[in-house]
Amino acid sequence: MTDNAELIKLVERMPAFPQGVTKVLELTARADCAPKELVKVIEHDPVITMKILKLVNSAFYGLSRPINSINHGVVFVGINTIKNLALTIAAIGMLPKRNGAGFDMNKFLMHSLGVAGINKRLASILGVPDRDAADYFIAGLLHDFGKVVLAQYKAEEFRQALELAAEGGMSLAEAELQVLGVDHAEIGALLAENWTLPMDLVQCIRYHHQPEVELENGKMRDAVFAANLVVHSVPFGDSGNHLIGDFPPSIQQRFGCDLNGMLMMESLGDLDEEMKKASAFMTL
Repeated sequence: MTDNAELIKLVERMPAFPQGVTKVLELTARADCAPKELVKVIEHDPVITMKILKLVNSAFYGLSRPINSINHGVVFVGINTIKNLALTIAAIGMLPKRNGAGFDMNKFLMHSLGVAGINKRLASILGVPDRDAADYFIAGLLHDFGKVVLAQYKAEEFRQALELAAEGGMSLAEAELQVLGVDHAEIGALLAENWTLPMDLVQCIRYHHQPEVELENGKMRDAVFAANLVVHSVPFGDSGNHLIGDFPPSIQQRFGCDLNGMLMMESLGDLDEEMKKASAFMTL
């Protein structure tokens, strides 16, 4: 079984964010963050600049005119979206090409991006302001990143958990608890803390399988829970979890429907199209 000291060592082995992304997070955490400061920091990293502009001009945003600079990007999509694009690019860049657990990282990324895209759509349904909806995208993207830590640094145990989940008719989180004594949600939360991400995001990751836990920002966690099941149902990608349940009462109350109702919800839009838009990030 894995103790707390070992967990901390595991997450500390994950790469840190590039210095420019860390600076972006520091700047945007301030209420008085000036757009020109953000633009200056991002433009010091030509690779991130190029990738942000590629994403802003992709079908994911569907803007009516091309964006040719980070400065224009801030004007058209806002500081928070630019911040989260930089964070998304950095997080995707940390995914290993291979791992000893045989965990398919391309399918994992597809699943994570699918949850991110649906989660952003659910934010709008829940009345979240546009400036904050990009935070929901990040929550969806990172909700399962604890699995990346396990696939990299606890490969044999994680492989056992994947097999147990597939053969035993249980969720992957339950299988992880049996094999390791901890699940990917807790490891993902520790990783988010190590990356000094906002506490509401940390708590969302920690409790994304536990909608019964009351949180200060329970709306974000509930959206991730729902988006996760929607993407599993489509299906899109693969996160190693093949057990799909229905919404528990708290999630049904939040959205006013069960899982089947959400899959039919007109305001959720064309799910296939949403998945295709999320795939824009796969080309980074």
